[in-house]
Amino acid sequence: MEQMLAARLHVPSRGLRLEEVPRPHPGPGEVLVKVEAAGVCLSDVHLIDGTLTPLLLRGDTVTLGHEVSGTIAEVGEGVTVWREGQRVVLHAGEVRDGVTYTRGVDYDGGWAEYALSAAHALTPLPDAIPFEQGAIIPDAVSTPWGAITTTGAVRPAEAVGVWGVGGLGVHAVQLLRTAGACPIVAVDPSPTARERALAAGADLVLDSADPELRARVGAVTGGAGLTAAFDFAGVPAVREQALKALAPKGRLVLVGLTNQPLTVQDGTRFSYLQQQILGHYGSDMPVALPQLLALINGGRLDFSGSISGVLPLSRAAEAVERLEKKEGNPIRLILRP
Repeated sequence: MEQMLAARLHVPSRGLRLEEVPRPHPGPGEVLVKVEAAGVCLSDVHLIDGTLTPLLLRGDTVTLGHEVSGTIAEVGEGVTVWREGQRVVLHAGEVRDGVTYTRGVDYDGGWAEYALSAAHALTPLPDAIPFEQGAIIPDAVSTPWGAITTTGAVRPAEAVGVWGVGGLGVHAVQLLRTAGACPIVAVDPSPTARERALAAGADLVLDSADPELRARVGAVTGGAGLTAAFDFAGVPAVREQALKALAPKGRLVLVGLTNQPLTVQDGTRFSYLQQQILGHYGSDMPVALPQLLALINGGRLDFSGSISGVLPLSRAAEAVERLEKKEGNPIRLILRP
């Protein structure tokens, strides 16, 4: 039996191990993808440190990696829409019997030489888009895209705020610019992150520790406040700060994940102003991925600057450590088998 290298998480011990495992073979309705690039996400870090735990995983070990691109190596029985050698982006999850399973969390992902996928959970990757950029679209780009266009329903000329300008937040700034939001306010305690937000298209950047933050938001919005605010940090204090900066009927979209409670300090004011708090997770990938890939392929978006480094799969633990410690302030690190 052919073997392949994979970076696998033993969930009970939270141990990340490089292992030689059997190379999978596609069953009916499946394809086998030769992985060319796989993103390292903060969610992967949280799976390793215990902040996140798989809910639907069968067994106690999983190959990490939900941001994956590659070429089709083999097709299973009944698959006619794909052929060997096609460049593809794998969706970050699959729907099975009405339940959404996340790749690299609930079933084996792409931190490996090969990855299995349902034939319906793939999107073609145009030849002009490098595998590294293609790999990050299913989460780092499509998640903020879904938050902006679907959950947040942002319209042109609406004033918006982005709290947390990390791997997803910086893409949110770019995407909000593309969607016509104005002004775009980015909030982050890191000077490097604020500089990154300006380069991505923010109109105003603020330190979350600024005691005048609410007044500055008021000044740039003509006293109205923000129509929409997006939390990419997953920090309770950030969410409370964003709520205070909302305009009447403004909406706060929660994208960053946390198991901590959210407190609305003035419930009467919140209700009187008819404000909203909306949860967001992932995106409608069969819709979002083709949209985003078309925008990239057409020159409307460019995420080449988001690739902060490319490491071999054998250095997966190093990539996790670099992201966890923010060494070099990476946006996205890529693993290549």
